[in-house]
Amino acid sequence: MHYVIAGAGPAAIAAAEYLRELDASAEVTLIGAQAQPPYSRMAIPYFLTGKVGEEGTYLRRSQDHYEKQGLKLVHGEVTAVDPKGHTVTLGDGQQISYDKLLLATGAEPIIPPVSGMDDPRVQQCWHLEDAERIIDLAKPGARAVQVGAGFIGCIILESWVLREVNLTVVEMGPRMVPRMLGEKAGGLLQSWCESKGVTVHTNTQVKAIESTSDELQVVLENGETCPADVVIVSTGVKPRLHYLEGCDINIDQGIVVDVHMQTNQPDVYAAGDCAQGLDFSTGETAVHAVQPTATEHGRIAAANMVGGNNLPYKGSLNMNILDTLGLVTCSFGAWEGVAGGDSAEMYNPDNHQYVNLQFKDDVLVGANSVGYHEHLGVLRGLIETQIPLGEWKDRLKQNPVGLVDAYQGVNQAALQNG
Repeated sequence: MHYVIAGAGPAAIAAAEYLRELDASAEVTLIGAQAQPPYSRMAIPYFLTGKVGEEGTYLRRSQDHYEKQGLKLVHGEVTAVDPKGHTVTLGDGQQISYDKLLLATGAEPIIPPVSGMDDPRVQQCWHLEDAERIIDLAKPGARAVQVGAGFIGCIILESWVLREVNLTVVEMGPRMVPRMLGEKAGGLLQSWCESKGVTVHTNTQVKAIESTSDELQVVLENGETCPADVVIVSTGVKPRLHYLEGCDINIDQGIVVDVHMQTNQPDVYAAGDCAQGLDFSTGETAVHAVQPTATEHGRIAAANMVGGNNLPYKGSLNMNILDTLGLVTCSFGAWEGVAGGDSAEMYNPDNHQYVNLQFKDDVLVGANSVGYHEHLGVLRGLIETQIPLGEWKDRLKQNPVGLVDAYQGVNQAALQNG
């Protein structure tokens, strides 16, 4: 049996290691496009600030880890998939045959259609090579403009502050991290960043990037101009899917998979940031581009590749936890609310604290939180278990931060009721 995995990120590595655990005699091949050993993009901000070296970004620290596991690493980029012929084609023309295939090619940056993006002082922050170029450009005292304040943008934002650059952030949405935070939560994050010396523009788009030999000029649609020595583009990501053109694998927002992480094609599975899998909260399919979901996808896919689709996936919880300059923000589940539901809210702007709980009947279905990191595990547990809150719902509506007491109370009641 030959398992081939297109990709070498968290989903791919989790799948490969579990495949080896479940099928000791099989051949397992990982195909990665990066020159380095498999690494975590979530570690790149730490690389930028010097907290870790390049090896500190690697998903597995031991240099011979993959060899010891009996996992074959192939350096190359998958450019085509032939489900009928059970082959994948690499950029150099090489073809690799498979018995079971996992597509775990991840995501790629969205590049806005703005003139001047080709200047070498305009950089993304997606690969280790990008980070190395940014380190050369973002010296202490340099003027930096970051385009985008979504999840990834706010992760790397701290890197620029710690590098002592003069940072301006431009976000086209109505607030920072608009896909994870509501209006009040996003406003608190913005005021926190501004208190740390970061200039933040929201509801603002970049019109053009003009360049001279001495500097860049970031021209905003409101007429303002931001001078810069370096521009970092962080305007979101999308599933990396271009290599699937013409191969009859169903694609929507991502690669559509069933509850076993299988595509519409026999023996072809998908996992991670490229996969559109089951959403725990809605029962629909969605792309959840976060590392915990990717790892979970990879293990579920591996189990079904070996076991013949005998492990259905319960769905991934829409979950984001973000630490920006020391302020922890999070969203879980249906944080924007559900039809017919109700909510509870605590808002303390002076201390940059906020909690918003969303209920359906007496079940907690979603939450937004700013400045409270102690209860994140409790929030996730209450939402994922869907345990009825009973009288604790009214208590939470009166005191939304009483989550630990509610968690203990409902679980004790459940034990007593047998």
